[in-house]
Amino acid sequence: MHASTAIVTILVALLIGAMSPGPSFLIVVRHAIGLSRRDGLASALGMGVGAVLFSGVALVGLYSLLAAVGWLYLMLKVAGGLYLIYLASRIWRGAKTPLDVDAFARSAGNPRKSFWIGLTTQLSNPKTAVYYGSIFAALLPQHPPEWAYFVLPPAIFAIETGWYTIVALGFSTRKPREVYLRAKRWIDRAAAGAIAALGVRLIATAHRVGL
Repeated sequence: MHASTAIVTILVALLIGAMSPGPSFLIVVRHAIGLSRRDGLASALGMGVGAVLFSGVALVGLYSLLAAVGWLYLMLKVAGGLYLIYLASRIWRGAKTPLDVDAFARSAGNPRKSFWIGLTTQLSNPKTAVYYGSIFAALLPQHPPEWAYFVLPPAIFAIETGWYTIVALGFSTRKPREVYLRAKRWIDRAAAGAIAALGVRLIATAHRVGL
């Protein structure tokens, strides 16, 4: 796979992962509904900053190690593929579970505090770290070009912050919120299918030293 194609595929995979409801999603929803639109946007910014930190660690630490140890690269791809399939099954099973937005009571907001809550929520979620490692191991070449180190972090920031900004704006407005809640089951199942397919691909290509 060409490096530029791999970068685009990584960004699409990370967008799918961000769109799958989890702790980060619920925090942004809670702030947008229970506090204010500004708090929702501040927490979205925190999610984006946390994603950049994850991508930096994955790029620098992970690939410095994988470049020297080929068998570890293969093992990580298999483990990452199995994790992605497991994650997809969890998302699929939870697709029918409704998101109870009425439980988010509105109270006084604090955008600065919401930013830090968003950031710490992102950084404290081990599943996010594993997901990033799995995606990078699956799609990024074992010896990525230098420009990838400069392109990926800002692109990931734009994707994560952009998606959670949409969430904050949507859930602070009644009609978009209702549309999402009606389509939640199908959105979750589509995301689960895409993540599972990526996991299967990762395992199927694990024998290859590089991509």
